[in-house]
Amino acid sequence: MPKLLAFDIGTKRTGIAETDPMQIIAEGVGYVETPMLLKWLDEYLNKENIEALVIGEPKRMHGEHSQVEGFIQEMIQKILKRHPNLKIERQDERFTSSLAQKAMIDGGMKKMKRREKGMVDQISAVIILQAYMDKQTGPSFL
Repeated sequence: MPKLLAFDIGTKRTGIAETDPMQIIAEGVGYVETPMLLKWLDEYLNKENIEALVIGEPKRMHGEHSQVEGFIQEMIQKILKRHPNLKIERQDERFTSSLAQKAMIDGGMKKMKRREKGMVDQISAVIILQAYMDKQTGPSFL
């Protein structure tokens, strides 16, 4: 079964997450400097089979898009130009950075590690991907 891949695209860095092949668990892959994102995606798609790419959709409290959405739309067009058959889904990413910070604190991550901006981006991508999966199947509880 193909995986799902998720990006939390920012102007500087992009956090990356993927599912396992059964699409049960979302886990962080890391992050990449956004100017290198297309090259990273090309290499990833040469090795992995993905069902869809889930990209965070930044919105403000009242639902309107934030300023970075224009940049993200440009990136989506560049991705589709290189990979026209790639299915792209969007997922509301409101509060993901706050949730990522909370997850790092709750998980006992040291303060110095929490300051790494790429770590927040990666965890945000995991939250985006998990929210997308929950929306598709309903939240899973143990």
